[in-house]
Amino acid sequence: MQNRKSVWGWVLYDWANSAFATTVMAGFFPIFFKQYWSAGTDINMSTAQLGFGNSLASLGVAFMAPVLGAIADKGYAKKRFLIFFAYLGVGMTAALFWVQQGAWLWAILVYSLGVVGFSGANVFYDSLLPTVAGEESIDRVSSLGFSMGYLGGGLLFLLNVLMTLHPGFFGLPDAGLAVRVSFVSVALWWGLFTLFTIFWVPESREKRIKGTRTAIAEGYRQLLRTFKKIKHMKVIFLFLLAYWFYMDGVSTIIRMAVDYGLSLGFQTNDLILALLIVQFVGFPAALIFGKLGQVWGVRRAIFLAIGAYIGITLWGTTMQTTHEFYRLAVMIGLVQGGIQALSRSYYARLIPWNQSAEYYGFYNMLGKFAAILGPALMGGVGLLVRRMLFPDTPTAEQLLQIGQLATRWSLGSIVLLFFIGGVLLYFVDEAKGREQIPALADDGEG
Repeated sequence: MQNRKSVWGWVLYDWANSAFATTVMAGFFPIFFKQYWSAGTDINMSTAQLGFGNSLASLGVAFMAPVLGAIADKGYAKKRFLIFFAYLGVGMTAALFWVQQGAWLWAILVYSLGVVGFSGANVFYDSLLPTVAGEESIDRVSSLGFSMGYLGGGLLFLLNVLMTLHPGFFGLPDAGLAVRVSFVSVALWWGLFTLFTIFWVPESREKRIKGTRTAIAEGYRQLLRTFKKIKHMKVIFLFLLAYWFYMDGVSTIIRMAVDYGLSLGFQTNDLILALLIVQFVGFPAALIFGKLGQVWGVRRAIFLAIGAYIGITLWGTTMQTTHEFYRLAVMIGLVQGGIQALSRSYYARLIPWNQSAEYYGFYNMLGKFAAILGPALMGGVGLLVRRMLFPDTPTAEQLLQIGQLATRWSLGSIVLLFFIGGVLLYFVDEAKGREQIPALADDGEG
């Protein structure tokens, strides 16, 4: 039975870093980017800038993740790497306060480094899950992490929203400064609550390799061995491929939903309220999905979430009113945490736990490569449709209509990713995957 203190130490990192995912990635950064750092830019161009910026950050993490995971496993340094990347993210989040109006390129650069810190730390955070949870409780603990992330991120986001709506109450002159101060509050929240993970979550010290160079060399060798194995392990390979596609859709909706709403002409306050709905619906829903995975089966529960996301995306392409946006937010909140939590725990069933950081490195790598494809797909499809429909001498009204139509088509393209992911997941055989684990679970010396 797992140690309760270590479980809560692990869970509190989700509570800590979800502030970045909510206030920065999903909330204020897209809004501030469009209205402050990229003010005056065409709506489709600013969407493309944001999409390509997200993709660039994800690309960096994707290439680093499996190598870092292998190094961490050989050197037993998961927490050390988690600390480095977490506080890189903390520092970059705080640095957004000083990026000046119109400096969209600097905003993308600092934000991208923050995403690198956020995503890089998640490789090692995920890999600590088998350390704190046994097989019988891994779905519940994983879901608890996401659930507490929604609650923690939602509470700080609510405070940040109040700061922007009523800046004078907080001693701030205007909403613009309130948003910048919110970035600093996220950095403080993330940095302080990460301390619980550092001090409460244990890490095995057995067979620790002494010396950074030795750990790096052994990590690279182990990475090559693991990659060769994965190529021949159909179950893991298929699951990772499926995860790559359907999580691409999830990540894209998380990162681009606010920008999408702004491009359709929705008010900033309406979009922020929708994000708050996602957070506070997601808190109990993630716990319920964890229970559903235990009772109904993890794979079936993931299929349910994929189907829901296809419906959400199709509805989003025809959405006209803010009330529809709120209803979509409720639906997203019901499935977002569940698909993330159960995917993480389902993968743990298919891999050797003594090489968890390395295998979660591949897992996070594909997740980040997926996040490269999705935002870039939205940006590219939007620009392509706009160019195809653009008349020689458009009126202002035509410009607006064409821009919004292109934006709707860009969202619709994401359905393809959910569909492909669902089809690939159908062919994943968990029982066969469990049989393959002993062949993977060597000590890395072979």
